[in-house]
Amino acid sequence: MSGGQATEQGDCSRFRGLIPHNCQRTPTIVDLLPGTPYNLQTANCCRGGVISSWVQDPANSASSFQLSVGQAGTSNKTVRLPKNFTLQAPGPGYTCGPAKLVKPTKFLTPDKRRTTQALMTWNVTCTYSQFLAQKTPTCCVSLSSFYNGSIVDCPTCSCGCRSLAQPSNCVDPNSPHIASAVSRSDTSNLTRLQCTNHMCPVRVHWHVKLNYKDYWRVKITITNFNYARNYTQWNLVVQHPNLSNLTQIFSFNYEPLTPYGSINDTGMLWGVEFYNDLLMQNGHSGNVQSELLFRKDKTSFTFDKGWAFPRRVYYNGDNCVMPPPDAYPFLPNEGARAPIATPRVIAAALVVSLVSLFAHPWLA
Repeated sequence: MSGGQATEQGDCSRFRGLIPHNCQRTPTIVDLLPGTPYNLQTANCCRGGVISSWVQDPANSASSFQLSVGQAGTSNKTVRLPKNFTLQAPGPGYTCGPAKLVKPTKFLTPDKRRTTQALMTWNVTCTYSQFLAQKTPTCCVSLSSFYNGSIVDCPTCSCGCRSLAQPSNCVDPNSPHIASAVSRSDTSNLTRLQCTNHMCPVRVHWHVKLNYKDYWRVKITITNFNYARNYTQWNLVVQHPNLSNLTQIFSFNYEPLTPYGSINDTGMLWGVEFYNDLLMQNGHSGNVQSELLFRKDKTSFTFDKGWAFPRRVYYNGDNCVMPPPDAYPFLPNEGARAPIATPRVIAAALVVSLVSLFAHPWLA
């Protein structure tokens, strides 16, 4: 093997001399760690089992290993398709289909003047299911807006109920023993959460911040409530009808996802390398945030009936629990149109403030 290794060797007692790497009929193969000696590597290997999404980092979105199977013959008549693939990355959320014979892979020589062909090529497709990976959700969404003073928090018991949580998994941030409760000496427990009404490891907050004449602005904050885990190379997928008019994003990376061609209502956001691509544990640095500036489409834009809020939010591929539609922040009854922030209005407000200050010097 190169680029990977079997977790067990198995019973190789019937072999003499050259002992195989593995003698099991159903081996478990794991990726090698970065820094593996070059004679054990192969192309796109040795990522420690961590690969990025293709949108975020195409260069690190594939992981490969190579093995030689003995007693398999040297023709496509004797080699048989492997069976019963299982992908664990990192848990039991993937279900793999049978191997299918496809067109043989072709390889280009280093001088790019000759092409060689594989004996056979198989394709195995594995599908991810959030419900198989974990019975409860892993994230939730809260909402707020400038035109309504209320904050719509995540639904109660979104990811579990506080009353049902084990004492060791629910940490009160005001407890005098919080240091011992979140001690990093025990790394096996990855669910030491701050005690909240939603009990989710991650909360995504969508705040409609400002309304301009031709634009409107949103602030997104992602908060980590897990005292035991950092989220490396996190990503957020948002579905909203105005993403086709996204003008500027300030401190995240963004890439539109258009699987249906002309429909551009879904986009992926992720952190900027060495700046906010690491979401730290619960605490002072346990959140990342950015703002999005949208251009208004006069034919569809409105603040009424929750239009300004996302339709779906996914964190690291998991569907986040949204508040019920009837709980969304609503427009006040006395104003059909939300107030518009313009430079002239802001300047006028500043002048009024200065006049008031000089009229009442004792306020200074």
